[in-house]
Amino acid sequence: MKLILLGPPGAGKGTQAEILSKRLGIDTISTGVMLRAAIREGTELGRMAEGYINDGKLVPDDVVVGIVKERLSQEDCEKGFILDGFPRTTAQAEALTASGVEIDKVLSLEVSDETIIERLSGRRECSKCGTPYHVVFKPSPNGDKCPCGGELIQRADDNEETVKNRIEVYHNQTEPIKEYYQAQGKLVVAYGKEELADTTLEVAKALGLED
Repeated sequence: MKLILLGPPGAGKGTQAEILSKRLGIDTISTGVMLRAAIREGTELGRMAEGYINDGKLVPDDVVVGIVKERLSQEDCEKGFILDGFPRTTAQAEALTASGVEIDKVLSLEVSDETIIERLSGRRECSKCGTPYHVVFKPSPNGDKCPCGGELIQRADDNEETVKNRIEVYHNQTEPIKEYYQAQGKLVVAYGKEELADTTLEVAKALGLED
């Protein structure tokens, strides 16, 4: 299966990608990992991307799509792949199609804005050992401290205003991709649930993978 995962930040795409990767025996491909690999390997597209990054500029769509296509042409992707974090815009989706990369299904993992805000803005981590917590779902037994004694802190990108901005960017830039793939008959939808197992079941149903 050649699959794209869509969904707002905090929807659980990474977790579901990991579960699907193991179940289907295919790799999850992340744009960030691909960019770093292309730069490290010194490919022509990698050198182009590095130049933009070093200048503090966004890597253009055609360069990113080229790196994605380059990665997906490798032998380990022949039996399928999961794209997580790409495409991020309709222009990137169109460029991916134009490059000749075939996609079987696009899974949109739907979670309400309110749930995303609660999930992300409630996250905490220990400043000392890095253990993750959540003020609602996984509070520390020691209140605002970790059992190791470290203070619990909130990541800068998890404060409520930043989370709201990230959600807005998703709605404005990435969500329109759903219409693009809906028109091709490739879009399927799964609804995120409170329990991980229930979300995993919804994803399996959407992809026709029920046991």
